[in-house]
Amino acid sequence: MNLSTRLVEKLPGILPAPYSPLLRKGVSELRFFSIANHSRRLRWGLQKKMVWSLERAETCVVSNSCLVHPATEAYAQEAIEAIKSEKVIAVPTDTLYGFACDACSLEAVNRIYEIKGRKLTSPLAICVGDVLDIKRVATTNHLPHGLLDSLLPGPVTLVLQRGESSILEKSLNPAIDTIGVRVPDCEFIREVSRGSGSVLALTSANLSGDRSSVCVRDFENLWQHCAYVYDGGLLPSGRAGSTIVDLTNVGKYKIIRPGSAKHATVAILERYLLEEEQEEEDL
Repeated sequence: MNLSTRLVEKLPGILPAPYSPLLRKGVSELRFFSIANHSRRLRWGLQKKMVWSLERAETCVVSNSCLVHPATEAYAQEAIEAIKSEKVIAVPTDTLYGFACDACSLEAVNRIYEIKGRKLTSPLAICVGDVLDIKRVATTNHLPHGLLDSLLPGPVTLVLQRGESSILEKSLNPAIDTIGVRVPDCEFIREVSRGSGSVLALTSANLSGDRSSVCVRDFENLWQHCAYVYDGGLLPSGRAGSTIVDLTNVGKYKIIRPGSAKHATVAILERYLLEEEQEEEDL
């Protein structure tokens, strides 16, 4: 007997079987329970899988306009297909919940701007699955060997030059020759990025100007605009978001946003002998 079957037996009023008579009667919602374990973080692998604990449970709603599913390996392929179909999905990261889409799809990128009410002049960051993928979208050969692997995966956004060989469309953040790149320490979004065959445009899941989201209920009013919402439970890093650091200049760094990991990030940068870029004084 699997976990889902045991849950159904414990909650007979939520998922009566068979399901088909409910659908014929026009019931618009089926409620499931996704169970998230926040006590430890596990990476996927042959011998490691996401563990779901009965200690916490988030209601997962299936409706006509949006599906809310747990952010687990079982739903990664579904998310990948949505990205390939130029849809917008909501996903957890290691800092905040975000809206994600194919960064090379102008239609999908514009959809994110519409959902957030975001100015088209405000650039979007991108997410790749692995550190080695960064060179597909940005210039990294000026950075000390090992620096990227020391910073990432983690709660850091690196601002880099796009470079002539970047696979990114010119329509993404037009007139801006830099790009913010993330490799979150969150296996679900990394798996989706790898499987998409592209890179993900990524921005916080909220209306522009509103507070950032650390649980799916924080942006429930925007679920209807997403193909899927993936629930990773309550994120523990607070609402500060990722630390944004500019690494476009050789031997220098500039903190653009302190975020949730400024001190750890600066310690790594200075270990690699990078110096903080000083603001120029007005004469």
